[in-house]
Amino acid sequence: MSQSYRTRGIVLRTYKLAEADRIIVVLTAERGQIRAVAKGVRRTSSKFGSTLEPFMHTRMQLVPRRNMDIIVQTETIHPYGMMLTNDYDSFGAASAMVETAEQLTRDEDVAGGTAHYQLLHGAIAALARRAAAPKMLLTSYLLRALTIAGWAPTFDECSKCGIEGPHNWLSVSLGGVVCDDCAPPQTTYAPDDVVALLSALLAGNWPAIEGAQNGEIRQATSFVAQYLQYHLEKNLQSLSVMEQG
Repeated sequence: MSQSYRTRGIVLRTYKLAEADRIIVVLTAERGQIRAVAKGVRRTSSKFGSTLEPFMHTRMQLVPRRNMDIIVQTETIHPYGMMLTNDYDSFGAASAMVETAEQLTRDEDVAGGTAHYQLLHGAIAALARRAAAPKMLLTSYLLRALTIAGWAPTFDECSKCGIEGPHNWLSVSLGGVVCDDCAPPQTTYAPDDVVALLSALLAGNWPAIEGAQNGEIRQATSFVAQYLQYHLEKNLQSLSVMEQG
């Protein structure tokens, strides 16, 4: 038998396999994103219980296989899945976080995957303890995840020519705010408070975020959702949570 190994991670997604098995997608601390098989997990008598449900923070033992490793033992570290399922907004935000993490870490190297894991774990934990409004936690997470992926937006200088701000034009394709001279036709205008909110979300400046008004939040979250989907080149169904309220 191949030498087994241990790792810990956040469960991102599960897929049915055969009659009783599942493919488990996990973002791990040591190995980045992995996909592994949990045999018999769909049976009521399964030894895995709820440890391999989405959002769960789990310690696993796996056995390497040529096509896909096999999960042979699990232990819950933090039951985030159970803590989030009873709150609609938190569950929606967590769903968008893990879907984003799955997309961004699919081809990421181990070092990048580890950085994404640390960010995701912190964000899911913050949701579970109700540290801030779920939509704000999600938006801040998305901006930071995009930064790790190499798509950091710019809110303090023109993202095209580099001239220092403040600027009030927001461009998804150009990567943030742009000055009057660089703004393409039909670029969205963003008041100072919206730009300040985006900067605060990127920096994790929660005292500044807490004072945001609903209109500012709507414009900021809409920009971040569009910016994410622009770089992923696909629409994420779970981001519909950002369109509410």
